Amino acid sequence: MSDPANADLAAIYPKPNERVIAKVRPTLDIHSRKFIALSPFCVIATSGSDGSVDASPRGGHPGFVLIENDHRLVMPDRPGNNRLDSLSNVSDGSGQVQLIFFVPGINETLRVGGTGSLSTDPDLLAKLEEFGKPPRSVLVISVREAYFHCGKAIMRSKLWSQEAQVARSSMPSISDIIHDQTSLGAPEPQDAVDARYRQQL
Repeated sequence: MSDPANADLAAIYPKPNERVIAKVRPTLDIHSRKFIALSPFCVIATSGSDGSVDASPRGGHPGFVLIENDHRLVMPDRPGNNRLDSLSNVSDGSGQVQLIFFVPGINETLRVGGTGSLSTDPDLLAKLEEFGKPPRSVLVISVREAYFHCGKAIMRSKLWSQEAQVARSSMPSISDIIHDQTSLGAPEPQDAVDARYRQQL
C-alpha cells in the first residue's frame, strides 16, 4: 500500500487556475511597491551550500526595506543574535532569497524571490539609518519574481484579531526558556528582556 504522503500530487490536488499562474510578476509593480512601503515586518528564507534552509523574521518602521527600483530591494541587517545564519547562507550558499511581507490589518501577503548579495556601501548604510544608527550591512536583493498570496492563512489564524492575542504570561520569559534549554546565563523576567531589546533596536 502506497504512502499517501508520497502519492502523485496531481492525483490529490486540482490544477491551479490561470490567474494563479499569471499573477507571478518578474519585477515589482505599483501594487507590490506600495505593499512593501506599508510593511513593517517580513520573513526571509535563505539556503546554504550544504542544503540547509534558514527562515528569520525582520522588522522596522513601515517601509524599512528600501525599494531602489522595480528590480532591486535593499534590506538593513539590524542587531540580532549574531548567528548570521541568513547572511552566511547568502554569502557562502546559493544566494537564493525568498521574502514574505506582512502588513498589519491586511490579510494578503506579498512574496518576493530573487538573489541576494551583501554590501557595506556607506551610502546604502546611511540611507537605511533607523533607531538612531545605521545597519552594519545590507542585503541587496535582485528581484526575480513577486506575487501576492491570498489571505486564507491569516484569516484561519486570526493573526490580526485582538480576540486571538495570547497573554505573554502564558509562556515563560525567553530568558527562562533558553536557560532551561542550555543552563547558560541567568534567568530574568520578560520585562527585563523587553527593556534590553528596546535598547538594542
